[in-house]
Formats: sequence, C-alpha cells, structure tokens
Amino acid sequence: MSEAFPDIPKIQFEGPKSKNPLSFKQYNADEVVAGKTMRDHFRFGVAYWHAMRNTLSDPFGGGTSQKPWDDGTESVDNARRRAHVCFEFMDKLGIDYYCFHDRDIAPEGASLKESHANLDAVVDELEGLQKATGKKLLWGTASLFGNARYNQGAATSPSAAVFAYAGAQVKKALEVTHRLGGEGYTFWGGREGYASLWNTDMKREVDHLAAFLHMAVAHKKKIGFTGQFYIEPKPREPSTHQYDSDSAACLNFLRQYDLLEHFKLNIETNHATLAGHTMRHELEVALAAGALGSIDANTGDELIGWDTDQFPTDIYLTTQIMLVLLKMGGFTTGGLNFDAKVRRESFEPVDLFHAHIGGMDAFARGLKIASAIIEDGRLDGFVKQRYSSFDSGIGAQIEKGEVGFEELEAYSFANGEPVIGSGRQEMLEGLVNEFI
Repeated sequence: MSEAFPDIPKIQFEGPKSKNPLSFKQYNADEVVAGKTMRDHFRFGVAYWHAMRNTLSDPFGGGTSQKPWDDGTESVDNARRRAHVCFEFMDKLGIDYYCFHDRDIAPEGASLKESHANLDAVVDELEGLQKATGKKLLWGTASLFGNARYNQGAATSPSAAVFAYAGAQVKKALEVTHRLGGEGYTFWGGREGYASLWNTDMKREVDHLAAFLHMAVAHKKKIGFTGQFYIEPKPREPSTHQYDSDSAACLNFLRQYDLLEHFKLNIETNHATLAGHTMRHELEVALAAGALGSIDANTGDELIGWDTDQFPTDIYLTTQIMLVLLKMGGFTTGGLNFDAKVRRESFEPVDLFHAHIGGMDAFARGLKIASAIIEDGRLDGFVKQRYSSFDSGIGAQIEKGEVGFEELEAYSFANGEPVIGSGRQEMLEGLVNEFI
C-alpha cells in the first residue's frame, strides 16, 4: 500500500539548536547515558488505541481527527490497512514497540467466534509486519470496558455469563499476545469497580476478580507464555471507585490473594493524579515492593477532573520518573508506552509526530538530568546522611528486629531528648533546579 505519511521523512536527531519541528532535539537513540543507550533506557512504545484509533471526541462534541488512510468502516480490510499505517508511523519515529487492546486492532464481530476470527486475521498481518521490520509488541490486553455487556464490570460483573465472556476474551487476547512474541500482558480494570454500594457486594466482586486473575495465570502457564503480567492502577472514572485504585491498593490486593509473584504494576501519570498522588509517589511505592514493571507515559491536567491523557512535556516530571527508573537499574521488563492522545484541536496527521517527538525529547532531557543528579551525589548523599542513625547503634538494632519497647525505653532514659536535623527541603529543591 502507499505511504500514509508521504510528506514526513524519518525523524532524525538534529540537536538542541535545531528549529525543525520534525526532528529530535534531545533524543538520540544511540547516545549512551548512565551505561545504556537511550533506546534501551526508554523502550518507547506507541499506544495503538490513541495513535491509530482515537477520534478526538470529548463529552461535548464528536471526533475531529483526520485519518486519510481510514475508510471509516469496522472491516477487517480496514483494520489490516491500519496496521501498516502504525508500522510506518513507528518506523519514521524510530520507535521499536507498540501495544494494543484486542478491539483496537480488529473489529468486534456479531459473535465471539467471529470476533476471534477477525482478531486472527489482523494478527496474521501484524505478525508479518513484525518479521519484516523487527518491531515488537510491548504488551497486549483485552478491552473489557467498551462493549455494553461490560457496563457493570467484567471480572467483577454481577452476571456470571459476563464473567465467562470476559474470560473467553482474555484467553484469546493472551494467545495472540503470545503468538506475537509480546513481552507482557496488562490487566486494566476499566469498569472493575462500582458506581454505588447500595447494589454492590464488594467482597464477592473482589473475590471474583482474584479468581479471574488466577485463571489467567493458569492459562499463561498452559500456553507457555513467559511475558510479564501487569496491573494498571486507576482510582475512578468511569466508575465511582475502581478496585485497582492506586499502587498501594493493587499491591495489597495481590498480596491478599497470593498473586504478587505473578504481577508487576504498569503505572500511569494521569491515573496517579486522579488518585491524589504524584507519579513519583506511585513509582516509589511499586519500586519498594519490587513490583515496578512498566509505565504509561503521559500526564493530566490538574484543572480538569478526568483522564485527559496528554503527552508528557514537563521536564520535572520526566526527571523524577527517570530518577526512579535509574534507581531501579532500568527496565527489566516493560517500557515507556505513550498512552497519550493529541488534543482535539490538533487533528492533522502531522500532529501525531509532533506529540511523540515532544514526549521522547522530554524523557531524553529528563534522563540526562537524572543521570547528572545521581553522578553529582549530593542529593543521594543528603538522604543517606539523614537516615544514618539507623546504620549503627540502636537504629541498626531496630532494623534487624533485635529490640522491643523495653529496650527502646531504656535507650531513651539513658539518652534523653532526641536531637534531630533539618529536612532541608528548600535547599534540595534548589539543588535539583541547578540541573534543570
């Protein structure tokens, strides 16, 4: 087929002095920072649902997006054509990964069998494109929220028939993800929650969700899929409350139902905002549990109360994210998937390139700053010194579990009122600004 973006060349690194909007100013894929190339640090991914499918509608108006390659039908032929567009888009941006929901890549049929057949037909196309280009699937998932059957949840639906249908859909999505060599599979509970507790048996619903995930683990083993399972936290919208509300809630759920060894978290900035947390908080909670797996790279508007899924351009945000990732030693699984959409006013195909270029440059700048802060050592040194009383003496005994309240009382009688140091928050904020 002919090119979908004939007037757009492959995007090149031209450096910070370039005025060309279709060039990278900071992101140089082969540049080595902190021991790895930028390409390997980020493992950028294109979100199929936003880049290829989002119409840019909002609650007050229909879609504005211009997609000349799309004939507007929900046909398999149109879906195959769209797959070629996505791979051309990735090639011109130099992005190695993509991710999808099953219903993003293939149309839903009149029956489950027809939906499966449609999915197989498009996966045939994707498999060929991957072999031809070397592009990879970061993770797959199933859309258990769009169809009306899921209006009261999927794995947490009060209907056993809906639960069964969702299981059949996830079974197929897992199998095609495995077939495409997907490096992971994400569970996002878009409607796994409640609108009202008057009609909800919360314990039963959460028990059902756990049973569903145990079934997924069993099927993963059966088919030999070795990719990482992820859960993506989100507190609300569209539900009043969703059971995977934030990192801590997800980790508590996984521990309670003996699932923690099978799952890591896929964390999104916009969802952290809706949960009343910063992105760094959500990442640190997951990291402390050894459960930070992948990241949806976006941001939200704090003045708007819903999931705006904007492209990340805030250098403070990307610096904080990269500080956590570098502390972790980088991705061992997952990557930075641009779960972000252009604004409704940015409706031309070229705007997709501008948006991804801006996000990739923002993360490249954040990586360089984070690496410089770590190499400088003053920030880490201050934090280490602040907790140094736990490195020896009574502090070390506390951490080793060697003392109880009696010993703490005796220590306090002997040593009197504690002397503590300043937290120096403002000094450290100024220190970070030196690099930014």
